[in-house]
Amino acid sequence: DPDSGDNGLLLYSLVNNQMNEFDIDENTGQIFTVSVAGKAGTFYLEVQAADQGTGRLTTRTTVNVTLDPSSSNNIVVVVLNQKINAVERNIAAVKRVLEGKLAWTVYIIDVYSNEFERKARSSTDVTHVKIIAFDEANQEVSAEDVKRKLREQNSNIEMELEKIFSTSVTAAIEEAPADSATPELVATIVLGVLLACTLVAFLVYVLFAIKRKRYNKQAEIMEGIDQNGSLKSLETLKHTNN
Repeated sequence: DPDSGDNGLLLYSLVNNQMNEFDIDENTGQIFTVSVAGKAGTFYLEVQAADQGTGRLTTRTTVNVTLDPSSSNNIVVVVLNQKINAVERNIAAVKRVLEGKLAWTVYIIDVYSNEFERKARSSTDVTHVKIIAFDEANQEVSAEDVKRKLREQNSNIEMELEKIFSTSVTAAIEEAPADSATPELVATIVLGVLLACTLVAFLVYVLFAIKRKRYNKQAEIMEGIDQNGSLKSLETLKHTNN
């Protein structure tokens, strides 16, 4: 606002009452989140700027805020037996099928293949589709619930996808690999190995000590025999052995 004084002093506010998710600094117009945990998608915020002069002039604009849910723990991977380029061409239709059968809002986070890109696009009929679902309240649906619904609607989903790709389609759920060993488990294993090594070393030391003691005893007995093969006095030998 080029005006001076109160006529040039602008205050900003949100006018569509979304203060639970977002807020705005009335002096700078900076928008920031308040509580968006478990939410995703695009929010349309109506922002008003008003000067502080007599008669207060105002204007409004819409700010689109997109929340990226890609770091969510509730992402589910659906594996389609189709080439990745075919899935990419029909991704909007795939989204509509999933939303229709799951009865939730579905966001497709990523489409990829585990093979090298050139080979995957020409010969590999395996494509991974990362999805996340949100309910009517725009709350994130747990991965387990999404998987359960996908299993329940699997035949219906595949039937609709066959219409899109004009061929038989399978839609499988990719299960996450087993969790790797926790630091506590690794520490326990390492400690067990160290204890086992210590025990083995101790046993070797004991056996060596016993063997050495026996060797020394035999040497003492041999010292009781002189060079001519005659025994020394038995009393001396008995004293030595005791």
